[in-house]
Amino acid sequence: MTERNGGRRVVANMALSLDGRYAGPDDPLDMSWVMPYAHTDVARDHLAALHEPATTALLGRVNAEGFLGFWPTVIGMEGADPRDESFAKWLVGTDKVVLSSTLAEAPWERTTVVDGPAAEVVADLRAAEGGDILVLSSASVVKALLAADEVDRLALAVFPVLLGGGPRLFDDGLPAGRWALAGQAAGEHGTLALVYDRVR
Repeated sequence: MTERNGGRRVVANMALSLDGRYAGPDDPLDMSWVMPYAHTDVARDHLAALHEPATTALLGRVNAEGFLGFWPTVIGMEGADPRDESFAKWLVGTDKVVLSSTLAEAPWERTTVVDGPAAEVVADLRAAEGGDILVLSSASVVKALLAADEVDRLALAVFPVLLGGGPRLFDDGLPAGRWALAGQAAGEHGTLALVYDRVR
């Protein structure tokens, strides 16, 4: 496996159904199918391993509104899992870049709004100092970066459900390439956490 010359690693994190979809057919914003599995140890440990080496979160606008509307409320919540609270504190405290053509300014702290192609934004981020750039479940951003071959690590939480329709993460026409398994874990309910590194 070869590394990129310099620069930071781009890590894309997505939840997928067994039939390879990141959303159901009726409402792309409905993530209720994820919830029974997101609270498993394997899913929580998976996310913890991803955010700890990351110093930048990269999100699309819709996911930013969802993530930043929910996760800060977990901090100090009675009975919150320590791993959830750790992620929430990281998300609030880390630098965030939100890709949007409609958002004029960011309503969140430590957030920059950029209207531009994902690959160009990532190129600028790679040129700056820092740890991993973690793309948090923003399908449009992940798909654009996969199409541009700009993902270095692909982290998938695979949940044992068939959605039977809806958008897929892996479209036809992506650049051909090999990936090496860097981590795997299986947990309750059949949840799988898979991490692949791009072989260049």
